Amino acid sequence: MTLETTKLTTAPAALQTGNLSTPANPNKALWEKGDFTRLAACMRESGDELIESLGVRAGLDVLDLGCGDGTTALPSAYRGANVLGVDIAANLVAAGNVRAREAGLVNLRFEEGDASRLDALADDSFDLVVTIFGAMFAPRPLDTASEMVRVTRPGGRIVMGNWIPGDPTLIAQVLRISAAYTSPPPEGFISPVTWGQEEAVRERFGAAGIAQDKIACERATYTFRHAGSPREFLAIFRDYYGPTMNAFAAAKQGGRRDELQAELDQLFERENRGGADRTEIPATYLRVTVRK
Repeated sequence: MTLETTKLTTAPAALQTGNLSTPANPNKALWEKGDFTRLAACMRESGDELIESLGVRAGLDVLDLGCGDGTTALPSAYRGANVLGVDIAANLVAAGNVRAREAGLVNLRFEEGDASRLDALADDSFDLVVTIFGAMFAPRPLDTASEMVRVTRPGGRIVMGNWIPGDPTLIAQVLRISAAYTSPPPEGFISPVTWGQEEAVRERFGAAGIAQDKIACERATYTFRHAGSPREFLAIFRDYYGPTMNAFAAAKQGGRRDELQAELDQLFERENRGGADRTEIPATYLRVTVRK
């Protein structure tokens, strides 16, 4: 199915929620920094492939958490699902609503909100909760798991995509390298990549009332595609992606900017499968499926 196949013209019932409250979240400034839409543009094809693999279809009520500007939300809506996208970053919510409006997708709406506190959403509201490299960054992971379970209908699914700590492929290494150039996190900080550990996933959803046989974890691949060299692709991370923006700022202050640039150059060149003038980089992640 192509993304241009389905454009609905009636407002879906699943989107009749009030504005989501936005409690204080330490990640808000990070994800409003720069312009993540520049990186998201390199993720569209894999986002569509992932939604296709989930069998999203007309009539499903879908919640996309940490949705950005709609890399997986738009493909879900094109397939006829009723979609609500929620993100902590106001600029990405605005960009998503522009994309939905320009595509004529009245079955899709974006709102600002915190994945660990979905106060405005009623229990058992969605057939499918999707969060691809999104909710893993929310604070209070136990609350995040509990909220995802709460808003999912009995018989519904939660599907997460989470970067894996220590994995040798692109994003796990970008996050690892960036962390080495920035100040240590505050006391009590729980790393987002713990969501890439099956034991942590099972513990969190187990605490939210999900039986262990309803939780499945598998390694999968997400591919970034950019019509330019790996060095040009790296420039998108450097200039527009919050964690690497912070790392470059800290490295510059410490006189280590060239060192960071060289380390990331080597990583991007090594991982590229697209040739000298085109970037195609696969990255491994943990795909989590929870059935309620």
